[in-house]
This record gives sequence, structure tokens and C-alpha cells, in this order.
Amino acid sequence: MSKLSFRNLIDANQINENDLNLLFALTNQYRNTNHRQIIKNGDCYGYLLATLFFEPSTRTRFSFETAMQRLAGQIITLEQGMSSSIKKGETLEDMGRIISNYADIIVMRHPQIGSVANFAKYATIPVINAGDGSNQHPTQALVDSYTIFTEKNRLDNLKIGLVGDLKYGRANHSLLSILSKYSSNQFTLISHPSLALNDSQKLELTNYGCKIYETADLDPAMADLDVLIVSRIQQERFSDPEEYAKVKDSYHINKKTVSKGKPELIILHGLPRVNEIDPEIDNMPQAKYFKQAEYGLYVRMALLSLMIK
Repeated sequence: MSKLSFRNLIDANQINENDLNLLFALTNQYRNTNHRQIIKNGDCYGYLLATLFFEPSTRTRFSFETAMQRLAGQIITLEQGMSSSIKKGETLEDMGRIISNYADIIVMRHPQIGSVANFAKYATIPVINAGDGSNQHPTQALVDSYTIFTEKNRLDNLKIGLVGDLKYGRANHSLLSILSKYSSNQFTLISHPSLALNDSQKLELTNYGCKIYETADLDPAMADLDVLIVSRIQQERFSDPEEYAKVKDSYHINKKTVSKGKPELIILHGLPRVNEIDPEIDNMPQAKYFKQAEYGLYVRMALLSLMIK
């Protein structure tokens, strides 16, 4: 089996087109194979995954842990970081060295930007970034990219809207790193001015030749989009509750909103949602976010299988 171009997955900029092709092919294989047969084949049999989560998680943690067990591997998990020796003053550097003795691959989420990259420098086994503050979430970007590819049969020549928290939304940052490499893509960035994508990330998009448009108004942008990526405005990223209160209800997508878009529009959301998507659209053909969460299991199965050996 071909190898991925990276040993650790810390930043979505590490992921190239060959990596995507390899991951998507194996993801498809797992999606189309009975779970019991996958366990019998045991692609990760005898291997152990450590999941280290210093921030809350549902989909990312459970999908990684389920993925490892579907592949006949085993897991050890740290759900609350402060229940570890970090509370006693142990550094992430030392923790990286220690956990490397107990597992074969590590998935880590931490609230500080750059923390997972620093941890990985001292680990002697592969490390996957499951989110480092407002910086990166590369495996969510893989899930989002796979969902778009599966539903649209391409990752290029798309008109893609991103709405919500573009400043702190790490999954958006990672997804843009992948999709910007397809220069035929156009991006409409929809946010409250205080939550706009920063200038360096916009420059990255234009350097790849992508066209970008910025607006605070969702409805007029809907008509031209092939894909709408919705993100929660994240209360945990605000130090001032009053500032969060000003922007938390900036967008609410309902049937009326969806009716302004193309019939073939697809709507993605990494979840959890709060009030940015009305449940009334859940059963509409445009809504792909629950399917997206399902795809996340198979994408992470493929990633573990390719990285661990």
C-alpha cells in the first residue's frame, strides 16, 4: 500500500492531492465493506490508539475511537486533560515522551495554538491534531473534503460559501488550506465583521489563484453557491461574554434561506449546532451534515490505517 506524505498530521497544509486520493480510495473501501469483515481483516490488529482530549469532543473523539475498534485495534483515552499529571505540572513535552511508550499512535486536542505540534516534536509515534485552539483541525477538513467530493464528484470548479465564525473556526482554516489548492474554486466568506477571516489566510487563497468575495449578508450570496459550509459561533473562544452576545445570533438558516439557493446546493456543518441551523431543514436534500458525521468514521479509519504502519 502506498504511503501518505506525512508522519504526523498537524496542519492541513501537509495534505497533498496524492494523500487525498489515497485516503479517499481507502475510505470508500471501508464504507462499502461490512463492519464485521473489516474487524476480521484486522487492519489495525495489535495496535493501540491513545486519544488525549483537553477540550470537549463528541464526533471527533468517538469517531476515532470507534474507527480504531472497527479496525480491530484497541484504545486508551484521556477525556479530561486535567485528570492527568498535567494538573501536577507535567509538561506536554514530557507527556509526549511518556505516552509514546504506551501506544502506537496518538490523537490529541488541546486549547492552545501550536500545542499539538510541540507535543509531536517529543513523541516518538505518529500524532494527529484533533484541534489546537483556533488554529487547525485537519481531520475535520478531510471529512469535509470527502463529503464534498462524494456529493459533488469533484473538489474543483466549485463556488463555496463559508458562513459563521471564520476568525476562530479551526475547521474552516484547515478546509481552506485543502480547497484553495484547486485554483478554479471561488470562495464567498460570510461573517460578522468581527469574525472575518484574517488577512494572511485570505492572502493564501488569492496566492493560489482562487477568487474570494466577502459579505456579512447571507441571503444574496445563496443563489450562486454549490456548497455552503456552516460553522458555529464558538462561545469558548470569547473572553468577553458581551462580545459573544453581540454576534451569537448573526445567522440562522431555515427553509426560507435554503429556498434562495440552487436545488443541488449541499449544506455542511461540522457540528455541534446551536441555533445557526433550524432543524426544519434536516430532512431537506440539501442537508448533508449528518451524512458528513457518518463519513467521518470512515475517513478516520482510513487515516489511522495508513498512518499507523
